[in-house]
Amino acid sequence: MTAIDTLKLTDKRQEISKIMGFDSAEDILEHYPSRYEVNYLNKKEEFIKGARVTFKGKVIGPTKYIQVGFKRSVVRFKCIDQNDQELNCTVFNRPWAYQQIKEGHEVIVIGTVDGPGRINVVNYYIDKDIKDILGIKPIYPVKADVTQAMIKSLIKHVRIKMRGQIEDDIPLSLRKEHGLISREEAINYIHEPKNADEYKRALSRLKYEEFLNFYLALYMRQVPTSFKKAKSFSLDKINELISGLPFKLTKDQLSVIKEILIDLKSDRLMMRLVQGDVGSGKTIVAIIALYANYLAGYQGAMMAPTEILAKQHFTSVSELLAPLGVNVALLSSSTKERKVLIKRLEDGDIDIIVGTHALFSDDVKMGKLGLVITDEQHRFGVNQRKRLLAKGDDVDFLLMSATPIPRTLASAIYGDMAISSIYTMPSGRKGCDTLVIYQNKIDLVEGEIKKVLREGRQVYIIASAIDKSEVDGMVDAISLYEKLKRVFDPYVTGLLHGRLTNAQKDVIMDDFAQNKIQVLVTTTVVEVGVNVPNATCMVVYNAERFGLSQLHQLRGRIQRSNYKGRFFLLCDGLGEDVKKRLDVLANTSDGFRIAEEDLKLRGPGDLLGTRQSGLPSFVLGDLLNDRMFIDAAQRDAHMILANSDRDEYQKIIAKAKQNISDSLG
Repeated sequence: MTAIDTLKLTDKRQEISKIMGFDSAEDILEHYPSRYEVNYLNKKEEFIKGARVTFKGKVIGPTKYIQVGFKRSVVRFKCIDQNDQELNCTVFNRPWAYQQIKEGHEVIVIGTVDGPGRINVVNYYIDKDIKDILGIKPIYPVKADVTQAMIKSLIKHVRIKMRGQIEDDIPLSLRKEHGLISREEAINYIHEPKNADEYKRALSRLKYEEFLNFYLALYMRQVPTSFKKAKSFSLDKINELISGLPFKLTKDQLSVIKEILIDLKSDRLMMRLVQGDVGSGKTIVAIIALYANYLAGYQGAMMAPTEILAKQHFTSVSELLAPLGVNVALLSSSTKERKVLIKRLEDGDIDIIVGTHALFSDDVKMGKLGLVITDEQHRFGVNQRKRLLAKGDDVDFLLMSATPIPRTLASAIYGDMAISSIYTMPSGRKGCDTLVIYQNKIDLVEGEIKKVLREGRQVYIIASAIDKSEVDGMVDAISLYEKLKRVFDPYVTGLLHGRLTNAQKDVIMDDFAQNKIQVLVTTTVVEVGVNVPNATCMVVYNAERFGLSQLHQLRGRIQRSNYKGRFFLLCDGLGEDVKKRLDVLANTSDGFRIAEEDLKLRGPGDLLGTRQSGLPSFVLGDLLNDRMFIDAAQRDAHMILANSDRDEYQKIIAKAKQNISDSLG
């Protein structure tokens, strides 16, 4: 990195750098334009209403100034442009234009056509060289009082100062193979392209560089593929378990189970992600994997992000495997006689342990850990994974996700894992009707909710805030509970949110599961893993504030029985963006397609959560649309690491190591 104090910046430029958060020359050079304006002198026929135009003209007649209310003004002037047409120009809320634009001045105007001969002025320039205005002009993201002129001047100064000093980490052999320009050329072209070709060449070089640096760092941080002792178990016993199930497994479930069993039997550690929609049957896949691991003589651990989900998994695993002689236990922060349980686990008396993050604790030791399964862990990072896997010698790893991730993104986040997907749903599921209501009032669906209650089924009401203090304009759970317990009387209404203790949450969820509570007003704590098949209706307030994948997760809570679900989305927004997003949800129940749309509309940061460990933060690269660059970068990253002793790869490997160090803080 080149320190800013070596650049000989003026006090003003140092102040701009501080406001923008620049710490080095590289930070300044990598502050890329967010968009470009292309300016050229427009022909007469291009002056149509709504069009953005650029023209050069001579001011005729006096300039007029009109005050319109407090801090609002209009400046008007006429000019004859290069097409010999008379144009009436209007400048809004820039009173100084009255002093600057005078009769006889030569002006260059960029504006929009408001009608025949009428221009709303966006920018104007007096006595300027037209060459400085026309062409491709970058527009930068700026902060506070920093203007476009200031940021452009700073970047140009640093480009001049750094001329001939911008190092190129990408080996010349790879640049030639992919037809890439040098890094210095790319930096110059991205900031000041003379034509579209220069811009495209700069973009290709810089996108490839971003992806290559990311995948090198990702692959270097991976848990190395290790050899292990192959696990041996009876397929007959596994088939007996499958044939004894009260339901038939889908083709996808059987296919994924086969992939897992092959992994367990192999001499390489399993690193596999199993993703499938809510209710697609991932839990039974996990149970069969745990059983195979048990038959091979190993202990298994299954971790869930919440105590509610851990208890549900404990119940499911126990019901199926305890009758077969498997000892199953639950470990969470509320576990009583914890020391006794941990001792039994270390002695090998417990075959399968189900738990929360409590499994990470240093005092949790296992006699012969062979398989770790984590469920719904979208923020389960590399370092956490290593800690859990380190509790055994030959530990296979299985990650389960009910939030389908587009394959492009999955390969970026989980580049070290094989990916299995369950697309089909178990037979008998009736699905769900999704209705969007463009008002944030439950009155419009109150009758349908009461009908569901009269039929003996239950309802979730989702609020995105706990109380009024959180966010303005949002319906909060506490106020909603006070209102709805009267609206739905004599049915019992309960309240659940994240500020309750685990014990309080357990009581409420147990009461809801046993139908002692018919209407549950709650926040999104029910998004993950809550299984109450009798609940077939859900109302979501402020639906416009949720991501599509999160709404789809919530919808999955009411698709767990043979009754058709009813999913009501209440929202204030009538904008096109809101309608476009929610229409996707209303028109499909395919979680994979929804995830793709969510990625297009919101980006990976919002889709997975900004705290996702390993989430790529690309400036120019696009995970959805840059498949060509991604494929090349992945292939080249593997090749570089396989030949890491070669001199030409030392610079880029050193940079990847620095990226890893920076990401770990």
